[in-house]
Amino acid sequence: MPLATLNGIRINYDVTGSGPLVVLVMGTGSPGRVWRTYQVPALVKAGFRVATFDNRGIAPSTESAHGMRIEDLVADTAALIEHLGGPAHVVGTSLGARVTQELALARPELVRKAVMLATTGRPHPLAATLNRGERALQEQGVKLPPEYAAAIKAMLNLSPHTLEADDQAQQWLDIFEYSASAEPSPGVLAQMRLDRSADRLAAYRGISVPCLVVGFADDRMLPPVFGREVASAIPGARFVELEKCGHYGYLEQPDAVNRTIIEFLTAA
Repeated sequence: MPLATLNGIRINYDVTGSGPLVVLVMGTGSPGRVWRTYQVPALVKAGFRVATFDNRGIAPSTESAHGMRIEDLVADTAALIEHLGGPAHVVGTSLGARVTQELALARPELVRKAVMLATTGRPHPLAATLNRGERALQEQGVKLPPEYAAAIKAMLNLSPHTLEADDQAQQWLDIFEYSASAEPSPGVLAQMRLDRSADRLAAYRGISVPCLVVGFADDRMLPPVFGREVASAIPGARFVELEKCGHYGYLEQPDAVNRTIIEFLTAA
C-alpha cells in the first residue's frame, strides 16, 4: 500500500479496480484493510475503483498520539479524495460514518453520494459512559483477561443470530481473544479520546448530497434509532435497517450490506 503525505500527515492507502471512485472510511481502532474482506471485492465487481486507507491513529498512517479531532479525520479524507482525482462516493461505518457525514456537509463538491453505516448524530449516555470506561481501563493499566474481553466484545458488537452456531461463535471469539492480547497503540488511544459530545443533527439539515443511512437491527453500540435520526435530519436521505446483524453488520451480513450500498450508488 502506498504512503502519501496529505493534510500534513502520512496516509497509508490502497486502490483497487477501475470506474467511479469509492472511498471507504473505517471506524475506531480498525485498519482500512478490514473492508477488503467483503466490501472491496463486491464494489470492484460492480465496476468501481475502490480506495481503502488507514485513518490517522492507525499505523503506518501518522498516529497523532498527541490527539486529534473529527475535523482532522474529515480533512484527511478530503485530501485523499483530491489526491485520487475525486469527487468520490464515500462509505463509512461507525466513526467513519460520522466522518462521512461531516465531509458531506463541509466539502459537498468532493462527495457524489454518501453512505453511513451504524451511525449517530448526537451523544448518548450509554455510549459515552462505555467509551470513558474503556479509556479508563487503558489509562489505569487495567488488563482484562483476554477470554473475558473477547466475550464482552462479541456481545457488544455482534448479533445474537451471528453467535447462535457454536462453531461460528468460537471463530469470532478466537479472533477477539487474539486481538485482546495486544496493547492498543498510542494512535488508537488517541482515536478513543476523540470528542464525540456535539449534537450535530441540526447541522445535518445543511447536507445537500444524496445520502443513504444503514442501521443494523441488533446493534447494541449504535442502535438503528440513531441512524434513523440522522436520515431524518438530512434532506432527502434514505434509511434502511438490515436484520440479523450488530455493529459489525458489514462483516456479519456482507451480502445484504454490499447489495444495499451498490444499489444506492448505481441508482440514477
